[in-house]
Amino acid sequence: MCREILISSNDFETRVALIEDGQLCEVWMERAKKYSLVGNIYLGRVVKVLPGLQAAFVDIGEQQAAFMHVSDLSGEDQATAHSASINERVHEGEKLIVQVYKDPIGSKGARITTALSIPSRYLVMMPYAPEIEAISARITDDNERQRLQSLLAKLNAQHNAFGLIARTHAEHVSYTALYHDWRFLNRLWQQIKESLKSAQPPALIYSEFCLAKRVVRDLINDDVTKISVDHGELFQSVKTFIADFASEWGGQLQHHSNSRSLFDLFHIDDEIDRSINRIVALKSGGNLVFDSSEAMTTIDVNTGQYVGYKSLEDTAFKTNLESAQMIARQLRLRNIGGIIIIDFIDMFDESHRQQVLQTLADGLSKDRAKTHVLGYTQLGLVELTRKRTTESLLEILCETCDKCHGSGRIETIETVSFKLFREISRSVKQFKANKIMVIGSSRLVQYITEEHSTTIAEMEETLGKRIAFQAEDSYQRTQHDVVLL
Repeated sequence: MCREILISSNDFETRVALIEDGQLCEVWMERAKKYSLVGNIYLGRVVKVLPGLQAAFVDIGEQQAAFMHVSDLSGEDQATAHSASINERVHEGEKLIVQVYKDPIGSKGARITTALSIPSRYLVMMPYAPEIEAISARITDDNERQRLQSLLAKLNAQHNAFGLIARTHAEHVSYTALYHDWRFLNRLWQQIKESLKSAQPPALIYSEFCLAKRVVRDLINDDVTKISVDHGELFQSVKTFIADFASEWGGQLQHHSNSRSLFDLFHIDDEIDRSINRIVALKSGGNLVFDSSEAMTTIDVNTGQYVGYKSLEDTAFKTNLESAQMIARQLRLRNIGGIIIIDFIDMFDESHRQQVLQTLADGLSKDRAKTHVLGYTQLGLVELTRKRTTESLLEILCETCDKCHGSGRIETIETVSFKLFREISRSVKQFKANKIMVIGSSRLVQYITEEHSTTIAEMEETLGKRIAFQAEDSYQRTQHDVVLL
C-alpha cells in the first residue's frame, strides 16, 4: 500500500488528507476558532456529582463542563464500575488532573478521564498506571509481541516505572528507538508535573500537538512515501518535527509552493463536497443512502439501475460486495462513529451473506478507529460500532436547516465563509486585480465582518489587495459572488 499525506494550511484553518493508492481515505480539519480538545490535560474542579448517573461534571475552563463517569476514574474498569460509588471517589470542589478523550459534540460536553495517557511515535505512557505493559492488538506475530513485552519490562526496570503501551509503529523497532521515545515522554511528564505545582483550576496544563504534527506522528511509516505541505512556516515546523521524531523515515517531504492549494490541485474539495451528500453512487449503478441521527447512522443499499446478472441472488451479492467495500471507505472518510446499521439487499445463500460480512470486516481492518462488526440481526440487518472521539465531517461542515428544522442538513455559515476565503485566494493568484469586492447575503456578510475581521485583515496583508464587502438583500443565506476590480 502506498500512502501520501497532504497538509494544506492558511490563516483560518489547517486541513490534512490521507491518500491511499491514489484514493482519498481520511480528512481532518482544525479551524482557528474551533479545535479538538482530545489529548489535552487540565487541572479541573468538580462542580457537580450525580450519584444517580454515577458521574460528575468537572469545570476545565471550556464553555461546557466536562462529563466524567465513575468508570473514567483511574483504577476503575467496566467490570467494577457498576459496584463503585461516585460519591466515594470524588466530591464537589475537589481538584482533579484530567484528560479529554472525546470532544464536545452538540449539546454534550467533553468526556474526560483521570487515567492519563500520553502518546509518542512508538509508545503510549500512562503515568498513573505503572502496572500496565501492553502491546497493540494490531501486532499479531507472537514472537514480536514477546520481544516488545521484554523491551517494555527492560525500560521500566532500568528507569522510572510508567505504564507503557507499544503502538503499532513499534513493530520491529530497536530498543534504542524505544528508549529515545521513552526519554521524550519522561521529559514531557516532568514538564507537566512542574506546571501543576503553580496551577489553579480550571487550567490547561498540556496541549496536544497541532493537527499536522498529530497526523504525522500517528501515521508516518514506510508505507507513507510522501508528505506535502503548502504553507511555508508549517513546512519548516513539520520538517523539524520529522527530524526529531522520525529521522530514519525514507520518504519525501515536499514544500508545495504552487499558487493552487494542495486540496485544489488534488480535487480534495470536490471529494469532501460529495462526502456530505446522503447518496453515494456505486460504479455498478447501485447506490448507498446515509442517514444520521443522534442515536445512530443507517445505511441503505440499493441496486438502482444495476440489473447485470441473470438471478436476483447474484445481483444482490455483487452489489452488496461492492457496497461493503465502499461503506468501509465512507465510514473513515466521513468519520462516522457510534452505532451503525446497514440494510444490505436480501440474500438467501448463507455463504454469500458471510462473504459480504467478511469483505466489510476486511475493509474496516484498515481503520485506525476501533470498530466491531456484530453481524446480522434477526431482521437481516448488519450492526456494527465505530469508536467516536471527534465530530463527523457532516457535523463539522453542516448544520440543521432553519427552514425544515431538522429533516435536512445545510452547510454552516462558517463553512461557507472558509470556502469564500479559499475562493478569494485562488482568484487573486490566477487573475490580476487591484481590489476584491465580495457581494453576499446580509447574514453572510455580517457574520464574516463581525467574526472574521482579523482573518480578512491578514488576508489583505498577505494578498496585498483590499477586500470590500457588500450586503445584497436579494441573495439567499449562503449565496455570494467574488468580483475582481
